Amino acid sequence: MSKPRKDMKYLNVNRYLLNKQSNISEKTEFLEEQTKTILNDQIHGISFSPYLDGQDPSIKSIITNQQISDRLDIIKPHTKWIRTFSCSCGNENVPRIAHEKGLKTFVGAWIDSDLENNELEISNAIRIAKEGHVDMLAIGNEVLLRKDLDIDELIHYIKRVKQELPNVLVGYVDAYYMFINYPEIVDECDVLFANCYPFWEYCALDISVEYMKKMYQLVSENSNGKKVIISETGWPTKGEQYGAAMPSYENAMRYFINTMKWVKDEHIDLFYFSSFDEVWKTNHEGEYGAYWGLWDKDGKYKFNKSK
Repeated sequence: MSKPRKDMKYLNVNRYLLNKQSNISEKTEFLEEQTKTILNDQIHGISFSPYLDGQDPSIKSIITNQQISDRLDIIKPHTKWIRTFSCSCGNENVPRIAHEKGLKTFVGAWIDSDLENNELEISNAIRIAKEGHVDMLAIGNEVLLRKDLDIDELIHYIKRVKQELPNVLVGYVDAYYMFINYPEIVDECDVLFANCYPFWEYCALDISVEYMKKMYQLVSENSNGKKVIISETGWPTKGEQYGAAMPSYENAMRYFINTMKWVKDEHIDLFYFSSFDEVWKTNHEGEYGAYWGLWDKDGKYKFNKSK
């Protein structure tokens, strides 16, 4: 199969495949070429979790500088930004190593019901930022969705960090609708980080990006003029059907390509989820959780079956 023309790079894949008269293997190869072309041009950002087999953040596995560096080297040619989720257990070293490699950093402090660990996360996040290794900072990820803290407790953390870091953009990450449910969190954030997952709302692939547009629009309409960044979205390559959402090798590529076309056309900042498959998530989210990566658990690029 010939390589796609340059002007086909961000076309609407659903429409193209519907009209294209070709067999399944040719369509798969086409999707692989499109995905690789987009990655080689560099996407805006990607979620980064360097955990290896046998490691699990829920048991506070310690990640090493070497594994951080090795994993960053894999994704560095393909993204401008990385997003992290924690500032402890070795994760606090990711921003410095990423900056040394020329990557920008969207750093996350993990906040939950463990108040002692929250203090460690917050103090490390402030220190890392004062050392100059934080380009954006999120205090908490889906804390309200999990009901780990109430809104006043969360706001207290955000205010505390903003007072310490007046020159750093500070926000909060949650499911898109939480910014409508809790307008007071909008007031406290410099920027809104919205997780937008059509998959987790049982959405069929063919309408998934249109669905995500509505998610983004809803947050934007309630943002008080503040910048909205899509902090997570993605589609798994394996797992059972989830409502109308079907995980598959081809569907993951189609979602990635159509998502990247939309954000390029609309100049929207988006962090794709995720860089690597994460085996540890099987224990927390079932089979779905382990297969969201563009690279597999061993760091091998996934979308080249036809080669």
